[in-house]
Amino acid sequence: MRIITTHKGTDFDGLASVVAGTVLYPDAVPVLPGSVNPNVKNFLALHKEMFPVKTPQEIDFETVTHLVVVDTNNWSRLDHINILKNRTDLDIFVWDHHPGECEIVSGGKCIRETGATITLMAEQIRKEGKKPTPVQATLFLAGIYEDTGGLIFPSTTAADAYAAGYLLEQNADLTVINSFLKPAYNAEQKNILFEMLKCAERIKVNQHTISCNILEVEGHVGNLSVVVNMYREIVNVNAAFGIFYEKKRQVCIVIGRSNTDDLNMGSIMRGLGGGGHPGAGSALIKSIEPEVVREMLIEQIRKDHHSASLIDLMSYPVTSVAPDTSMKKAAMILREKGFSGLPVVDGKKLVGIISRRDFRKLKRENQIDSPVKAFMSRDQIITIAANKSPLEAANLIVKYDIGRIPVIQDDEIIGIVTRTDVMRYFYNLLPD
Repeated sequence: MRIITTHKGTDFDGLASVVAGTVLYPDAVPVLPGSVNPNVKNFLALHKEMFPVKTPQEIDFETVTHLVVVDTNNWSRLDHINILKNRTDLDIFVWDHHPGECEIVSGGKCIRETGATITLMAEQIRKEGKKPTPVQATLFLAGIYEDTGGLIFPSTTAADAYAAGYLLEQNADLTVINSFLKPAYNAEQKNILFEMLKCAERIKVNQHTISCNILEVEGHVGNLSVVVNMYREIVNVNAAFGIFYEKKRQVCIVIGRSNTDDLNMGSIMRGLGGGGHPGAGSALIKSIEPEVVREMLIEQIRKDHHSASLIDLMSYPVTSVAPDTSMKKAAMILREKGFSGLPVVDGKKLVGIISRRDFRKLKRENQIDSPVKAFMSRDQIITIAANKSPLEAANLIVKYDIGRIPVIQDDEIIGIVTRTDVMRYFYNLLPD
């Protein structure tokens, strides 16, 4: 068995490199340390089904024949992998962007000074003609941006910029990256915010209060989305738009942020040739004066872009079990359907959830014939109303680290919304 792993306290570069390893080594099992940084933890809470990984405790190390180590070359930084350290029959390959003495003696390595390890692996993926999915490309670009500060840290190399461009070609989503990396707010952005506030306006469009601000900027200014978001909060509007005009290049950068489900930023920006998600979007418009862009933007808003409701996303009819269903039967359904959990319904009322985790409660072999009501989770069952938004579902999934949420209407369960359902929506992968 081949496994791929990275350092403890995994950052986005480490996670991205592990996932990239599964592209380069399709037979490999990704293994994540028990500790990851908070941003990565939140990202995985929402993307768990898309990036299935194992913990070191789930690995039978006696069967490991190949080890791929990414974003570190030090045994002490690995989690519970030291058991392999003295194996002379182990084939090891190291990917890292920190040249120098390599503590891990390997049969092969790709160690070169770049801003991020994922840069090296993205290069190889491109060289081999493999194509990452948009979600993978987004994660890979997050790894580059986090380690290079959005390509502005001194450690940034040309290779990082080339890799970033390649990943954008593969439909990496900057809006998602911005949501999880939480970029810094510096003096330059503060000055732009003050300039926007000097000429702040509030107008009504389709019963929504919005603010649309035009500001001329010189050259590249990083993290303008942070400025627009703070501007929206300060002027207290449903949606704020910044039209940042670079006169020299005749380019308008349009950035929008919304706090209402009735104004879908992604849909509005797609009407301008850009993209995004319900709460955030952007577009790049060339050779059009900013005042004209403003009129185009307001016209798009008037088209009344609504976000999808959970009813559009959820799966139904719901596969459920009764409280007296045996654990054995529930296990069979979970296995056949590929589910991580099932709602337990008594009549029409949701009374619990039986998940794969609950099977750990079984201590004796004969308990497999016990009813699910003896082992199901019944306290603090997380549900969501049918009229809520995908964004609210995503927040619950992240907050409680759960894979599926029952959708309730009139006290009855009418559907299930999963991590995958929500991610398809946010990455614009829903079927037409």
